[in-house]
Amino acid sequence: MPLLEPTLWQEGAALTGGPAPVVEPATGRTLATLDLAAPADVAAAAVRAEAARHDWARATHPERAAVLRRAGDLFTAHADELREWLVRESGSIPGKADFELHVAAQECYEAAALASRPAGQVLASEAPRLSFTRRVPAGVVGVVAPFNAPLILSVRSVAPALALGNAVLLKPDPRTAVCGGLAPAAVFAAAGLPDGLLQVLPGGAGTGAAVVADPLVRVVSFTGSTASGRAVAELTGRHLKRAHLELGGNSALVVLSDADVEAAVAQASWGSFFHQGQICMTAGRHLVHASLYEEYVERLAARAESLVVGDPYRERVHLGPLIDRGQLERVHALVEASAEQGAKLVTGGSHDGLFYRPTVLAGVAEDSPAYAEEVFGPVAPVRSFATEEEAVALASAGPYGLSLGIVTRDAARGLDLAGRIPTGIAHINDQTVNDEAVAPFGGVGASGTGARFGGEANLEAFTELRWTTLRAAPPGHPF
Repeated sequence: MPLLEPTLWQEGAALTGGPAPVVEPATGRTLATLDLAAPADVAAAAVRAEAARHDWARATHPERAAVLRRAGDLFTAHADELREWLVRESGSIPGKADFELHVAAQECYEAAALASRPAGQVLASEAPRLSFTRRVPAGVVGVVAPFNAPLILSVRSVAPALALGNAVLLKPDPRTAVCGGLAPAAVFAAAGLPDGLLQVLPGGAGTGAAVVADPLVRVVSFTGSTASGRAVAELTGRHLKRAHLELGGNSALVVLSDADVEAAVAQASWGSFFHQGQICMTAGRHLVHASLYEEYVERLAARAESLVVGDPYRERVHLGPLIDRGQLERVHALVEASAEQGAKLVTGGSHDGLFYRPTVLAGVAEDSPAYAEEVFGPVAPVRSFATEEEAVALASAGPYGLSLGIVTRDAARGLDLAGRIPTGIAHINDQTVNDEAVAPFGGVGASGTGARFGGEANLEAFTELRWTTLRAAPPGHPF
């Protein structure tokens, strides 16, 4: 029996936001219909989660870990079914879908190990007592996940939060509510997660705001745009809640004078065009030494022209569709505005429906819209630099600080250069798009509130640190 049997979807959820189609962006076809959550549904879901979490928090760490390990196994066992949903609902090519499934499974295995991590420390005390810290579950965790890597970006918060004894309200993007919500929920249910611990609330911004503001939600994990992240930060601040924000980026790929141009272009193509550029870590600014610039632009354009764009479910392609018409119009407007301001459109800049050609812009200026802003589309703006100092200044400019790639034959030189550029992630001789379940992930500046996800970062994110003391008998009044 498939995990995602449509007749069983959202059974008992009683969501009141009305029916919504699950749309395949490549064709515009409706794949299924699901119910959306209205803001008014959030409070009841939070009450159910709060009621369920206490027994779960008291469960032994082997019991919680076993559920997480089974969930990891199920992502692999049902890979064919889940891959099809990722390809059709989110526009992923099969290779990208397989990457999401692999990372989702690994996130569950890593989360399983969190359940038995040391829960605190014994402290020295001036008094005759046992003094110690103890990590306790935060309670109900709100997870708001985006459309671009819907499975990974849900599971990497949901799995550790559950493993550490919390309940979760998960609000996936309504455009990928199956991949980012119903699919992981079905996996965890099949793995034996007790009822009520994971409440899926697909909906829009109002539903997300209700999740953030609900008094039973104590911690919020948000992945999305910087503009939305600012709104979440303001709301959580007003309600005195912790917010973990993984936001946008406009990451630089720096190609030094000693780089192998062909190798650099191979990295650059992947960094800018993977999943149609709809990745927060996408290489959005190509900074190339002046001695390599002309060759680099020529080779990158040739590679872009060789890439096949089309329906990833029915054809073998390199790029699928953009998620929807709104995203297409935004990408195209940034490209056209950049060309109007003097950037050279070397290749691309055209589309057929939601299928946007990989695009290379040369001669961009600091205020070229497709260079200065996060595009979230398959666009590679390229500009040159003359010295390392100029490269550092260019890579450091702008509000974002998520990922950085540096290509050079001298790895030590690359490492030194990376240390001079503010960024949450740095890759030497690799492009900007990388992810592993064991690694901390996050950015600085407008890219978020610092590294989270992975190991100790998850432990801190989804628990509270409590100081506890124990005396043999109550002491007398000290004075």
